[in-house]
Amino acid sequence: MLDTAPSQSLPATVGVGYKPQHFTALTENPGPVGWVEIHAENYLGAGGRPMAQLRALSEQFPVSVHGVGLSIGGDRPLDRAHLARLRRLCDWLHPASFSEHLAWSTHDTGFLNDLLPLPYTEATLARVCAHIDQVQEALGRRILLENPSTYLAFAETDMDEVTFLSQIARRTGCGLLLDVNNVFVSATNQNWDARAYIDAFPLDAVGEIHLGGHDEDEDDHGARLLIDSHGRNVVDPVWTLYAHTLSRGGPRPTLIEWDTDVPDWPTLRAEAARADAILSPVEAGA
Repeated sequence: MLDTAPSQSLPATVGVGYKPQHFTALTENPGPVGWVEIHAENYLGAGGRPMAQLRALSEQFPVSVHGVGLSIGGDRPLDRAHLARLRRLCDWLHPASFSEHLAWSTHDTGFLNDLLPLPYTEATLARVCAHIDQVQEALGRRILLENPSTYLAFAETDMDEVTFLSQIARRTGCGLLLDVNNVFVSATNQNWDARAYIDAFPLDAVGEIHLGGHDEDEDDHGARLLIDSHGRNVVDPVWTLYAHTLSRGGPRPTLIEWDTDVPDWPTLRAEAARADAILSPVEAGA
């Protein structure tokens, strides 16, 4: 039977999303960085410089693997070949954590290069839970599921997102990845209370926290619209929400995500240092 006990492999320190251009600087001067995260789909090949660098990183840091291609919320069966590739990567790397998104990106025979939201219904809940069971069985490990960034609500939704995620964790034994920036983006776009969301969230199931930047725009009616872009600094309200999250749930491994317009290493390390300044006192007092 699959062991779904919470993993303690990732330290409750700050990590960064690994980018190859930072390899030398990261390994020689990591600063507060205690672990790294990779996107699984970038490392499904065999050999070459990417795999050699990943092996070297794994000898210095715990590694978290973050999937973006499983389409756990999709209405078609999961891709067994893709699951097998992920299993081979995990068996080779022995990562400290594996996570995926509460989203869908497949339709019929096509794959959409986006992470699309779901209606929160009993039918969707059953489908997502079945897919998570399949993923955990195929990988032989407990996974973490990330809350999405959303821009509108579905008319057919019959439960809120926190209830939906709580039910998934309860039924499957999976953990949760809490993206605090996604909470802020969704709350702003849909005009609900981000702090109340955190207060209701099952924080005991959280195995990892994400922090990232977003872009700001306007919708067709001139209302404020936030876009989850991972392309800039974390904004002050998200830092405040992160501190509140730690005050409620205690220290958690915390990732700085910066995937577009990637800065130089000192800039990314400074973001990690800012997270560490919030996290370390909580960890010391835990």
